[in-house]
Amino acid sequence: MSKEVKAWAATSPEKIEPSKITRRAPDDEDVAIDIKFAGICHSDIHTVRSEWENTEYPLVVGHEIAGVVSAVGKNVTKFKVGDRVGVGCMVNSCRKCDNCKEGEEQYCPNMVETYNAKDPKDGTITQGGYSQYVVVDQAFVLNIPQRLPLDKAAPLLCAGITVFSPLNHWKAGPGKRVGVIGLGGLGHVAVKIAKALEADVTVFSQTDSKKELALQFGADAYVATSDPKAFDKIGRKFDIILNTVSAKIPTEKYLSCLRRDGSLIQVGVPPEPIEIQPFSLLPQRNSIHGTLIGGIAETQKMLDLCAEKQIFPEIEVVPASYINEAYDRVVKSQVKFRFVIDASTI
Repeated sequence: MSKEVKAWAATSPEKIEPSKITRRAPDDEDVAIDIKFAGICHSDIHTVRSEWENTEYPLVVGHEIAGVVSAVGKNVTKFKVGDRVGVGCMVNSCRKCDNCKEGEEQYCPNMVETYNAKDPKDGTITQGGYSQYVVVDQAFVLNIPQRLPLDKAAPLLCAGITVFSPLNHWKAGPGKRVGVIGLGGLGHVAVKIAKALEADVTVFSQTDSKKELALQFGADAYVATSDPKAFDKIGRKFDIILNTVSAKIPTEKYLSCLRRDGSLIQVGVPPEPIEIQPFSLLPQRNSIHGTLIGGIAETQKMLDLCAEKQIFPEIEVVPASYINEAYDRVVKSQVKFRFVIDASTI
């Protein structure tokens, strides 16, 4: 049967407050999850503040969900009660298109997001992880290995897979030189994962203020881009440059740092269009790519790697009552590096 649970919902673009929502009754393919932790992603803020699309209020956001299985449907084979599990940015897809068949469900034209989307199972609007409990089809639930603490696993379900997927797809590894633009919620995880893949890693940040942290996280080099001569000293050395920031960058300067066939990969979402001259790409067969999270199998691969290599995001655990203040701090870049909500406080 359906279940009413406590949650924190956006009732307007300005406010998130205590609420109650009804979760659908689990069907034969579903996993019911008691949520333990939910990460705060900048995407949550964009959605709550209706900066990306039409948001239907009231809305519970949160797509970095870590918890424990409390019940399973009769056809569920992947999970059992008591398992440690996670849910990321999607909760369903068509299962029939080429993208789905190839394990790239995130590119399915009918991919169902964890919140603010239409749930094909009951026609309601999906509600996210700032709540006590969630029901998800087993095909979109991830196993969280024992060596990953649940609070640190939560941000990996968006931030982690967002940076792992391009590093994995463009084959970051031994002998590859990777640049990471920004050392925020995405960037610091990218550095840790790229080093675990045995790539040579350079961090690009505006000032030297984060240099010590970057090196602590495993970076081999650091570039303070506010130095007018910073790019003159680099040359064409990078195979991959991963842009994790959501602000305008001097795109052509970064393209000038790529080796032949090198790629500038966009995962941050700046409001402005990306402007380039064709001759920034042609002479070295360079390219600019965009990428969106990862498929379920790839996300599991990322979680398993993070457990094996003990890759953890830097987090600040907060009570639900702190969400509105946390949002303001995220927007002002005053968090190092990810907020995680303790769901026991909801």
